[in-house]
Amino acid sequence: MAFDKMIVKKLLKKFDGVPFVLKFPDGEEFKVGQGEPQAVIRANGGIDMGAVMKSPSLALGEAYMDKTLELEKGSLFEILNMVLAKLEDFSSDFSGLAKIMKTSTSKKNQKQEIATHYDIGNEFFELWLDETMSYSCGYFKNDTDSLYDAQVNKVAHILKKLNLKEGQTLLDIGCGWGYLLIAAAKQYHVKGVGITLSEEQYKKGQERIKAEGLEGQVEIRLMDYRDLEKSGMTFDRIVSVGMLEHVSRDNYPLFFKNIDKVLNKKGIVLLHYISGRQEHDGDPWIKKYIFPGGVIPSLREIIYLIGQYNYYTVDVESLRRHYEKTLLEWAKNYAAKRDVIDAMFEERFVRMWELYLVSCASVFHNGICDLHQILFTKGVDNDLPMTRGYLYQD
Repeated sequence: MAFDKMIVKKLLKKFDGVPFVLKFPDGEEFKVGQGEPQAVIRANGGIDMGAVMKSPSLALGEAYMDKTLELEKGSLFEILNMVLAKLEDFSSDFSGLAKIMKTSTSKKNQKQEIATHYDIGNEFFELWLDETMSYSCGYFKNDTDSLYDAQVNKVAHILKKLNLKEGQTLLDIGCGWGYLLIAAAKQYHVKGVGITLSEEQYKKGQERIKAEGLEGQVEIRLMDYRDLEKSGMTFDRIVSVGMLEHVSRDNYPLFFKNIDKVLNKKGIVLLHYISGRQEHDGDPWIKKYIFPGGVIPSLREIIYLIGQYNYYTVDVESLRRHYEKTLLEWAKNYAAKRDVIDAMFEERFVRMWELYLVSCASVFHNGICDLHQILFTKGVDNDLPMTRGYLYQD
């Protein structure tokens, strides 16, 4: 479909934060903003402007994946910052995207959704994650911290918040490749169980536990959180990092019910998750291509549920800017390994993941999403430290 240049030019005038040039398919160049252009975008074909108005992220995301839009010069991060800063100027109509926006609640579908993303292959994730294989927000204590430093810091920060004591039991819901559990076992001498739905994470986690000689102290199970209440297990501490986003809004009460069934009295829970300012069904492009069925909870709805289950919220911390930096580090690593990744996957997939990492960094930069850690207790616990000072003591 050919460009309607008048509509495009009118639309582009909203995005004057960074001066840039758009090259139309017929060779015409249209400059936006004042000063020397910081970016040059080439349109290799037409884009359905009706689709853009219905869902800018889906239409423009697919255009980038298909190379209908290419960046000839400049920073993809800066261009996305400019677009996302104006996102509220657009009203999206998701009525025609019901299949994409619908969030599944069944075990079978959720396992498949997890596999779609996390079972791409450990070799893929190893190319651009750090040595800990942590696929969640890092914690940059110093400007000079590397990605590895930030992930080690993050785990140490979480474990301190949990006030672990030797001999206690720890459950990690959505344990990834097991680094947090292994660190807890080695540093605090606790017994740990991790659960995941990812076959690839399970296999790699088992290998790591064996390599550390922690069999009998740490284990990972292929298990759905909904099976916890009938598992017969109990724990002193529970942590969940980057998993709540996969639960779906209708199942939040079920998630908390299962936590409650396996948590001992005076137990402590830490939830680390991407949060939204308000309740929202999600982004169509992300839900179609990156996290099928994913939903970002708001901070207030989770705080409400904590109170409904008679838990006591003792700490809430935002790590939004830390996640922006984490994502930019992943994107940098991804770009450095681009030749290898190009040989592993077809170009559309490679461009999709590039866009995913950089766009998510921009989402956090612009405050569209946040990253919260919430610490809460089962019953009143007057033995916890009175201040946060202990968290910052080495």
